Amino acid sequence: MNKMKYILRKEFKQIFRDPAILRLIFLMPAIQLLILPFAADYEIKNINVGIVDHDHSTYSRGLIQKIEFSSYFNLTEYSDSYQMGLQWIESETADLIIEIPTNFEKNLVRESEATLFLAVNAVNGPKGNLGAAYASNIIRSYNQDIRSEWIQWPRMNPEPQIEVVASHWYNPTSNYQVFMVPGILAVLLTMVGGFLSALNIVREKEIGTIEQLNVSPIKKHQFILGKLIPFWLLGFVVLTIGLMISYVIHGIIPGPNLGTLYLFSGIYLLAILGFGLLVSNFTDTQQQALMVAFFFMLIFILLSGLYTPIESMPKWAQIVAWINPVTYLVDVCRMVMLKGSVLSDMTFHLVAIGFTGVLLNTLAIWTYAKRT
Repeated sequence: MNKMKYILRKEFKQIFRDPAILRLIFLMPAIQLLILPFAADYEIKNINVGIVDHDHSTYSRGLIQKIEFSSYFNLTEYSDSYQMGLQWIESETADLIIEIPTNFEKNLVRESEATLFLAVNAVNGPKGNLGAAYASNIIRSYNQDIRSEWIQWPRMNPEPQIEVVASHWYNPTSNYQVFMVPGILAVLLTMVGGFLSALNIVREKEIGTIEQLNVSPIKKHQFILGKLIPFWLLGFVVLTIGLMISYVIHGIIPGPNLGTLYLFSGIYLLAILGFGLLVSNFTDTQQQALMVAFFFMLIFILLSGLYTPIESMPKWAQIVAWINPVTYLVDVCRMVMLKGSVLSDMTFHLVAIGFTGVLLNTLAIWTYAKRT
């Protein structure tokens, strides 16, 4: 016990004497939680649309007005030449071209149907595809408006209609900040824990103090625990700061089961700190440790479900995602902060992350080469 006390005292003194580590622990999560949720927005707006109108009719002007009044589009160009429209696409003046053909109104009145042409700049695939989907919905709505004007409704409506009314649970306004903040908080906790623990033992190697520790009577598991416990406690500080910013800046109330989030985060921190210590055992310099940790962190973050739903990934990526420990923390943060989930709702997550933590820390202790 006395040995552990001296190791912990040494580690805390070493941490608080290094201003770079303190900035990484306290400033980085705060700044990133203040900035990233406002930028990480899946909803695409301000799509530049160009109109090529060959008809110049009442109906074509009605369609143009409906598109112009949409909150998703900016009507940037208007012409009656399709070649000019292609130039807008090539110069990136417009993301989407809608061509209204000649006799659009005449065909619509006489034959009850007319065609439109959409040309999409697919260099930015998500923006182009969503822009085409938004435009298709507007055109469909405009078509329904015209049908409603033409049909003289009898007592019984001859055209059955199904109206869908959506009710969004847990995030009623579909605000992407509410969706992204818990995930970003999970990633920040991962980065702080993973990077700091990866650099810790390597720093001892660089300054030469690792040799003194190697010849001391400290056992391997005591040494690893002494390196792990300080950053485990500081992880809770990072989590608390993140939750405070989430509430004050983004208005996200963590919910009644905040203790569940702290409990799971404590188990998760053991796993990710074990990963960082494992990386430090196989590297000799801080630069090497950073590069190796960054390589894995990038994979962890991109395959965590933070930006892309796991269900949308290929099968092999889904398997990797569920091996990835960050996936479980992102999921649990959203479950607790948005749904108010309880401990019984995350039994699988607890078992998976607990097994990962035991495995990584066992490997960290086993691979630490203590030379006497």
